[in-house]
Amino acid sequence: MTQPIIQVRQLQKRYGLFDAVQGISFEVQPGELFGFLGPNGAGKTTTISMLTTQLRPTSGQASIAGFDIGTEADEVRKRIGVIFQDPSLDLELTAYENLWFHGVLYGVPRKELLREIPKMIERVDLATFMRKPVKTFSGGMKRRLEIARGLLHTPQVLFLDEPTLGLDTQTRQHIWQHIDSLRKQFGMTVFLTTHYLEETERCNTIAIIDHGKIVDLGTPLTLKKKHAVDSIEQLFLTLTGHDTRDTLIEEVDIARDEYRNSTKGPI
Repeated sequence: MTQPIIQVRQLQKRYGLFDAVQGISFEVQPGELFGFLGPNGAGKTTTISMLTTQLRPTSGQASIAGFDIGTEADEVRKRIGVIFQDPSLDLELTAYENLWFHGVLYGVPRKELLREIPKMIERVDLATFMRKPVKTFSGGMKRRLEIARGLLHTPQVLFLDEPTLGLDTQTRQHIWQHIDSLRKQFGMTVFLTTHYLEETERCNTIAIIDHGKIVDLGTPLTLKKKHAVDSIEQLFLTLTGHDTRDTLIEEVDIARDEYRNSTKGPI
């Protein structure tokens, strides 16, 4: 039987008297597109920060590809890629230079970088712009470059935090075509958060978190049938009582501040 590539057991994160994540448990299978949904402040950011080793859990356990996020953080980082909600490219550098420095950070050998960077840039349709400074790129081009960068070291698990946020419908569709194509090529697992709930229809499994707890988990079709709704949007509203326009609360700010102050360095 295939072992889950992500295993989470009673994972908790507490800030003083506030439980941002309250003992959640779930599994993600190899090759899955796994959607992790919830209102702003529900615990999504905190959970991802723990799974990507940027925050230490208060209690509980989690592993990525068999490696514990607490005791084997370096091994976990080697096996994951992260595309953050907030842009993190160096706008003054070229597309090629952004990928080169990322590869060096991950210890990818020079010969491999020389071979793989042009291939990866071509896969996201940016070969013509490889030597152009990123500050000249459109929003969609920057997002595609971030995806290429996140895949450069061939991670087993790719975390996508709002990968199409702020992009127009056509660009969002283009981004998803690239994600689907690259996922098939590399056979990787994708862990997705998004506020565009129609995007989660393509997920193999979705988990919905609210107030730090998993309120339901299953395939999109199974959950819609279970709750007698026609869309993920209706399902989300039924389970959380929120729509996707809710404002941010303290949990997100705390998690981001702790991430930025982390001494472990960037992923």
